[in-house]
Amino acid sequence: MKLAILSQAPNAYSTRRIREAAVDRGHKVKVLDTLKFSIEVEKGTPNLRYGSKALSHYDAVIPRIGASITYFGTAVVRQFEQLDVYTPSSATGIANSRDKLRALQILSRHDIGLPHTAFVRRKQDVLPAIERVGGAPVIIKLLEGTQGVGVILADSVKIAEAIIETLQSTKQNVLIQKFVGESAGKDIRAFVVGDRVVAAMRRVAQGGDFRSNVHRGGLAEAVDLDPAYEKTAVRSAQIMGLKVAGVDMLEGADGPQVMEVNSSPGLEGIEGSTRLDIAGAIIDFVEGQVSFPELDVRQRLTVSAGYGVTELQIGAKSDLVGLPIGESGLRAKDIVVLTLNRGHTVIPNPRTDRVLEVGDRLLCFGKLESMRDLVPARRSRVRAEVRSLEG
Repeated sequence: MKLAILSQAPNAYSTRRIREAAVDRGHKVKVLDTLKFSIEVEKGTPNLRYGSKALSHYDAVIPRIGASITYFGTAVVRQFEQLDVYTPSSATGIANSRDKLRALQILSRHDIGLPHTAFVRRKQDVLPAIERVGGAPVIIKLLEGTQGVGVILADSVKIAEAIIETLQSTKQNVLIQKFVGESAGKDIRAFVVGDRVVAAMRRVAQGGDFRSNVHRGGLAEAVDLDPAYEKTAVRSAQIMGLKVAGVDMLEGADGPQVMEVNSSPGLEGIEGSTRLDIAGAIIDFVEGQVSFPELDVRQRLTVSAGYGVTELQIGAKSDLVGLPIGESGLRAKDIVVLTLNRGHTVIPNPRTDRVLEVGDRLLCFGKLESMRDLVPARRSRVRAEVRSLEG
């Protein structure tokens, strides 16, 4: 396998370890400076140049994109994707994970534990937002902050209001987040590769700091994750479109609370605390995917006019309740069930004899017109809320 690592820091621990793991397994590997690429697009021939030369073929690329070059870095990764070069971290996944608010928005529609978070711009909306997330103490976060920088704990509402007003006056985007007191000063970092957690550590803050990041002096120790934490970490990475990710979680009273999904997680702290070859796990996974990569369904389906992917919800009044999938008539309508979601369980490629139940969610591919006919008329949420308030 010929592998490229996108990194501006070839001597950084993580880049070095990934390169060493690839070489140890007999692969050809080069560390390429992300900013030295030139992207060229024209009809039918996406192209990449490195420096002044045409880029040779690579089987896979592992992005280590710094936060300061996210836009250009994701553009380079996207171009590799157009060239059918496998990457464990999609350009969309990297971009989504870098924006803390966008990441939380994406996760919020799924059954993923999250600290209650608010985002406001007007001064008069700050106090109500603080109260909605549980009141003081409250966490204030800059959207662009990394490694614990731009994360502030405000002990009182007045202090929180002053900090937010000051930050907003400098054109900073600020999140207001519930302070999970039972997890103060510690968090969990789960390292996801593919569909499993390959290592996990608990980070504990030192010197009275509530931020547990290793870069800020926090101590790390290996930890055996509860299955609920493993499942949450893997699902969060998958939802974000990342096959390699560091998922940071708080240990809340109600279970795992996802704070962040990191698309370029560092290896030094977690390899040091767990003594595991995580770089090797990454290379082994990438090697297995190169011969059989996943397709970007959103792009491929554009050539199938009138067809697409959507999710169908089986309601209490649906005619499909109680019928096996094979007798539901979906296939006759040119609809194929790809995945069945039932509660917390995901059933890929469900058997035709599986009986449909109320609350099932079917991820389907098929004729959009046929699927549209199966979706009940959408009730206006705003009008429903108005009627409720008026009543």
